[in-house]
Amino acid sequence: MDQGKDKRGQQTADAEYWRQRTAFVGFDWASDHHDVVLVDQYGKIVEDFRFDDTAEGWQLLVKTLNKHSDPAVAIETSSGATVQRLLEAGYAVYPVNPKAAKRYRERKAPSGTKTDHLDAWSLADALRLDGHTWRQLKPDDPLTAELRLLCRDEVTLIEQRTAFVCQLRSALHEYYPVALEAFDDWTLRSAWAFVEAFPTSEALAKAGKRKWEKFLHTHKLYRKETYQKRLDLFARAETFCGNKATTNAKSMLAVALAGQLRVLQSHLDKFRKKIEELFAKHPDHDLFGSLPGAGEKLAPRLLAELGDDRDRFDSPQALQCYAGTAPVSFESGKIKRVRFRRACQKALRRSVHLWANLSRATCPWAQAYYRKKRDEGQTHACALRCLGQRWLKILWKMWQTRRPYDAELHQRNQVKHGSWVIALTTVTPEQRTTAETG
Repeated sequence: MDQGKDKRGQQTADAEYWRQRTAFVGFDWASDHHDVVLVDQYGKIVEDFRFDDTAEGWQLLVKTLNKHSDPAVAIETSSGATVQRLLEAGYAVYPVNPKAAKRYRERKAPSGTKTDHLDAWSLADALRLDGHTWRQLKPDDPLTAELRLLCRDEVTLIEQRTAFVCQLRSALHEYYPVALEAFDDWTLRSAWAFVEAFPTSEALAKAGKRKWEKFLHTHKLYRKETYQKRLDLFARAETFCGNKATTNAKSMLAVALAGQLRVLQSHLDKFRKKIEELFAKHPDHDLFGSLPGAGEKLAPRLLAELGDDRDRFDSPQALQCYAGTAPVSFESGKIKRVRFRRACQKALRRSVHLWANLSRATCPWAQAYYRKKRDEGQTHACALRCLGQRWLKILWKMWQTRRPYDAELHQRNQVKHGSWVIALTTVTPEQRTTAETG
């Protein structure tokens, strides 16, 4: 009850503070220019202009907005160079969801009219009327911001590597099937080196057994279970391959792709080294490093997406919605539906999905929870999403209290509160007694 009163009191204070504001800015951004509309507390348009995305243009914006007292800015994004420049200029920035921005525009123009000026004006007026209920964007510390950008760019490069690997496998399939059969994992440097060393089945046959053995030993591919199999495959490389025209053309493509993969992987290694370096310096390193299954790759990504602002998510549900694990409910009369949440932070959703899957190998309760959902008829992806939903509740509490994950504490809490998950795992009598008396 006291918390409810405090919340209502805070909302009243926020509304009173908002009524004292006199400058509300709608910012419609683009790649080469931006449209700005500023309205006063009565909704009257005071400033209306467009400026180029140049140093001179931004100087014009600052000069114009600084004529007014403490302007607040609404913009249809929460990241990017434009948002960073607004924050660096000292403005209070309020990001607006694109779908919400569309509804605000339709309130101004039900006919469906859309212009850059209308977008900026509708954002400015929406900020004036509803801004006291919005959450102001707070800049992350430089360490977290750099880590987030590096993690997202690393994922982009990994996706590019996957695209190159798919193209390489497709090319080899057309003229060099033996190469595909000899290597299972085409994200390894040794597989690319093989294509560069022996680009065609003819070149492979011409090289001879001694060079095959030297290549396998040089690239540390000597395994009892695969060594002889590879040699046998190399020996019959020319028995099943593409015709001369296809081989001549596709071998050039394969070598080019192998070279691109090698260069790309060298840059990925640099990204990984830098991410590990920044993650080790971060104050929340031990907290996120303790997450079961997260490991050295997912832990930095989870940290980067949550950030360091503990006020950003006021409840586990807020974090779950942001990560896309919470479903969307629809109720109207007798109709009640639940559907998959699409509007969320995609990078965080991917990380949580991978983390939930890997946690099953180290957490018995996570595997039991996943198995239960599968037995209920859920798909693999849905079961992992449900598990991720549960993990995020735990992570939010850890994040708020700044305490690393404690498996024994979590198990005691499960026993103490009679969690149905713990019934699916093995609990010793001593653990149960400790939980009941602890």
